[in-house]
Amino acid sequence: MTHLGTKEIETARLLLRRFKIEDAEVMYRNWASDDEVTKYLVWPTHADVSVTKAVLTDWISQYEKVDFYNWAIVLKENGEPIGSIGGVDGSSTLNMVHIGYCIGRKWWHQGITSEAMKAVMDFLFDEVGMNRVESRHDPRNPNSGAVMRKCGMKYEGTLRQADRNNQGICDASYYGMLASER
Repeated sequence: MTHLGTKEIETARLLLRRFKIEDAEVMYRNWASDDEVTKYLVWPTHADVSVTKAVLTDWISQYEKVDFYNWAIVLKENGEPIGSIGGVDGSSTLNMVHIGYCIGRKWWHQGITSEAMKAVMDFLFDEVGMNRVESRHDPRNPNSGAVMRKCGMKYEGTLRQADRNNQGICDASYYGMLASER
């Protein structure tokens, strides 16, 4: 495995790129300030754009690390970020990464998150050399599991009250894919 950091990835409709501080206003407006978007996430809804700027400042400072993976999901048609996707946890010892994602409500149910997830998985398997890519969701948010299944991940089980999100302690349904299963 060779870590490459957050490299630009292009798909038919999307550009996955590094965040810039100039993205703060649109990130806040498009998803970070929306309670429905953050309902099942582990980070709270941003109270104002200063919170978004602080988050982006932290992410941008981490881009120098080759094992940091965090992309802005940008629609080519309008050029603005509509969500984020990245490695939220991982293990170099296991050649594994856990992927987290979110997208603005306006873009739900259009296949955009699946398109981004598939592109990130291809990059992590083909270019970085990951052996395992996994993700999880709160079972009360079945659409997130649908994204994982659409990308070819296999359901591996639900751990009872093994996670915490903005709804409190919750179950966690895990999905994964191995490089050998592609």
